[in-house]
Amino acid sequence: MFLSVFDLFKLGVGPSSSHTMGPMVAGARFLAALREQPFRAQGLKASLHGSLAFTGKGHATDRATILGLAGFLPETIDTGVAEAALAANRESLILAPEGLGELRFDPDRDLRFDFENALPGHANGMTLSATDAQGDVIFHRVYYSVGGGFVLTEEELARKGEEDRSDAAPKVPYPFASAAEMLAMAEKSGKSIAQMKRANELIFRSDAELRDGLARIWQVMRDCMERGLAAEGILPGGLSVRRRARAIHEKLLAERGMNLTAPHVINDWMSTYAMAVNEENAAGGQVVTAPTNGAAGVVPAVIRYWLDHVPGASERDLPDFLLTAAAVGGLVKHNASISGAECGCQAEVGSASAMAAAGLAAVLGGTPRQVENAAEIALEHHLGMTCDPVKGLVQVPCIERNGLGAIKAVSAASLAMRGDGSHLVPLDSAIETMRQTGQDMSEKYKETSLGGLAVNVPNC
Repeated sequence: MFLSVFDLFKLGVGPSSSHTMGPMVAGARFLAALREQPFRAQGLKASLHGSLAFTGKGHATDRATILGLAGFLPETIDTGVAEAALAANRESLILAPEGLGELRFDPDRDLRFDFENALPGHANGMTLSATDAQGDVIFHRVYYSVGGGFVLTEEELARKGEEDRSDAAPKVPYPFASAAEMLAMAEKSGKSIAQMKRANELIFRSDAELRDGLARIWQVMRDCMERGLAAEGILPGGLSVRRRARAIHEKLLAERGMNLTAPHVINDWMSTYAMAVNEENAAGGQVVTAPTNGAAGVVPAVIRYWLDHVPGASERDLPDFLLTAAAVGGLVKHNASISGAECGCQAEVGSASAMAAAGLAAVLGGTPRQVENAAEIALEHHLGMTCDPVKGLVQVPCIERNGLGAIKAVSAASLAMRGDGSHLVPLDSAIETMRQTGQDMSEKYKETSLGGLAVNVPNC
């Protein structure tokens, strides 16, 4: 089992990796497949199913789908150019992706939110179709946005199920598919989790590419945070949620150095760092999936806490943090899910908190067993957390929830560092419990906004 650090940490755009980035990627993939066909299409259609339908408006899934079919990608999108493309489509009812000519696409008729028919492969399903001059479908593909910006066709999803049941492993030096295997390989090799993950990564890229890529991840994370700490105003979407990170941060800066500041105020710093990121995400800004957009604030908040508030912290150790976090995130994704539509928010903020706890324990000098313990503590205490965004927006309770996820991550790492790595519940058991809990969880608590806070808080 191998998932790159750059699979878990991807440059993208808010507000959702599964509902915004995923549909945009699916649109671009559909265009690529359409370019290979021997015929010339005249129009496009899209149908959104399951969670993509129920919370699509709040997550900007409709806009992302149109932009994907226009040829935009999350990692390179220019928001100004994208807005112009959306406006042009509303006016002309035409999309003109590169190499395919002008294609009819009326958002009111050709983009359908199907609330009745869920697709069988995953809660986040969509069908994209090409039509001829008469409007008849001549080519179509089914895509599933499986969390964190990952997109699979229905054929790839079926193939993935077969691969998961096989013994095949990529040719990497340390092909751990479970935490138990990871710890056994660490003990046998004498290497840290970060060192094993680095060795795996270097099979696919040079040392310079890995170094520069990790530096780029942190730079985008930090830039996003700084924008969030500087911005004010009301977030889009109709809930009238006011940005709070800047005001809280200014108060914390004013209090710095005061002898009477309570120790627990450090929690406010962590929450503010996380909220700044997720306020930017809610506004549609550039973020890094960590492992998803909805949980994008946890890992950077813990990194910022470590760098700015922990004596002896240095950015030279940042690669170890990110590589360790990615190793844990890969285990969660491989053995359970990072999708809120599949397993609730335990799969998003819970996974992010486990990743951040592992990364922090690693840079604090933790052994592999202490790192695994930190991840387990963080994940265990998010088990059962539902995904119930008010009005389908990635705002309430999502923004504050990232702050609490960061606090739990730091607490988990600290507790793990106080022990020797011995503990009762293995990380593998916590991951499996999360998978089972998500499987048993009612659909109304899995990113459909049909239960929980989404129906008990006035949102209009």
